[in-house]
Amino acid sequence: MKIIMKFGGTSLNSADKVRNVSRIVKDHSQNNQITIVASALSGVTNLLEKLSKQSKHNSKKIIANELEKFTKLHTSISKDSIKDQKIKEGVLKNILSIINELKSVLEGVYAIGEITPRSRDKILSFGERLTVIIVTGALKDIGISAEPFTGAKVGIVTDEKYGEANPLMSITKMRISEILQPLLSKGIIPVVTGFMAATQTGDITTLGRGGSDFTATILGAALSVDEVWICTDVNGMMTTDPKIISDARTISQLSYSEALEMTVFGAKALHPRAIEPAQENKISVRIKNTLDLTGPDTLISNDQSIIKGEIAKSVALIKDVAMVNIGGAGMVGKPGIAAKVFETFAKEEINILMISQSVSEANISLVIHKHNLENAVNTLELSLLSRGFANRINAEDDVCVIAIVGAGMKGSQGVAARVFKAVADKRINVRMIAQGSSELNISIVVKEKSCEKAVMAIHKEFDMGKS
Repeated sequence: MKIIMKFGGTSLNSADKVRNVSRIVKDHSQNNQITIVASALSGVTNLLEKLSKQSKHNSKKIIANELEKFTKLHTSISKDSIKDQKIKEGVLKNILSIINELKSVLEGVYAIGEITPRSRDKILSFGERLTVIIVTGALKDIGISAEPFTGAKVGIVTDEKYGEANPLMSITKMRISEILQPLLSKGIIPVVTGFMAATQTGDITTLGRGGSDFTATILGAALSVDEVWICTDVNGMMTTDPKIISDARTISQLSYSEALEMTVFGAKALHPRAIEPAQENKISVRIKNTLDLTGPDTLISNDQSIIKGEIAKSVALIKDVAMVNIGGAGMVGKPGIAAKVFETFAKEEINILMISQSVSEANISLVIHKHNLENAVNTLELSLLSRGFANRINAEDDVCVIAIVGAGMKGSQGVAARVFKAVADKRINVRMIAQGSSELNISIVVKEKSCEKAVMAIHKEFDMGKS
């Protein structure tokens, strides 16, 4: 088989874990062609984000002190995960060279007193660059032929939307195949940075937080692999958060559409953008636990299987949201009110998670991320109230969204009724509801104090804990 193995930061944040990953790759490379995608060590991207923001104000001394901790983390893992002295010295030399480059970039930001989206992306890319050096060294240490690559060097080309760049897939697929296929044919394992790519002029871009999953499926599409393995710290995608419900179980199979609904609504095992390349090229994606590789996992494929009697597959809880209600008799029969709301939010880069409008047209309810609430209300008041488009705008910041997902919901009668009854029996009031035409998802809004109780009720109602 041809397999892409993506390892997240939690799978690589100690010497023992790096050695474990090396053994996994060695075991599977004997009969398969393997390409590795590696994330930054756990917490490193957050640290780089902090450094990028602070470097325009901090002195060179403060930058140097922060980089000393950064250097210690990567060098200590390298020293403890690689035994061969020559390989170890080469890895440490490369690490120091990359960190000196990072230091120059940070000092440049300090010198001009400004951080641009382009320089921010460059700074954030250093975490993955360091990880692939360590992983490649660890593989060589146990006799595996491996070669490190950045996303840019491997041929991932994007537009110039720094921070959330979009790959130019035609040229990207061609370049990746030309660069990596000859190496794979020789038995060499490419170790590729996740998350980062480059524009056509060579400037570093990033694919958004969690973008290493996206890198893995881009490579999978370009190399026409059999499967992409997302190796993380959980046994696949679960029926719900096991911290809420102890009998939550791993879902063995999901369609691309079901997986997309789950990732958008909070399932952290896979990034939503990773679905598209896999779906377009019909490549299966497995979510596996690095520390329990033979344990339960989730296969995401083109097969939208529906087990008899299985209506819903998962129930997700999304916190840190707020609901905004816009109302007034002046909205009735007046075209363009919803468009005005969307336009206002688009200008402020506020994403709408849910929307519901009554047939009377006198009320529109929206769910957004809580951190955008103050800005959202202020801009709506300026654009709607001041111009007479609406006469009231209020907000609730003590709510949460509960999303029920499953292909078995499509065409099944009484699903919404069962959801309402399950929460009503627990004396929980539903504040808002939305369902798309795909019928794969029903989302409801309830008060935050009742959210976990509602999840438990719905999980039990649809027997999701039953294998």
